[in-house]
Amino acid sequence: MPRQYEAVYVFDSALEDAAITERLDRYHALLGTPGDLSLDQWGRRQLAYPINRRDTGYYVIARFSAEPATLPEYERALKLDDSVLRYLVTIHEHELGAPPMTEEELAEANRRRDDDDEDED
Repeated sequence: MPRQYEAVYVFDSALEDAAITERLDRYHALLGTPGDLSLDQWGRRQLAYPINRRDTGYYVIARFSAEPATLPEYERALKLDDSVLRYLVTIHEHELGAPPMTEEELAEANRRRDDDDEDED
């Protein structure tokens, strides 16, 4: 059963955009054919600390679904590529932030907040 994953890649900033895209295609091909693949390219950014004598990196965030059995080969390919400065693969369970509230829940929260404000006076 496929699971949702999120991967953050930090590539060497000296790479051309076409080379980064080619590498991403190769990595994601190892996962099968994730139909729900979404990429968010942040571009070149300053690193918080030097990595392999590099001060900048090219950031890419990918969300995809894959079988857990395909991840070891995928991560092995990432480890062997010298152009990947860092990467992190996590299970993507939900979006960050508070879950959406219904109209009734919003009204109840507002009523409680108003009641608390009256108690302080």
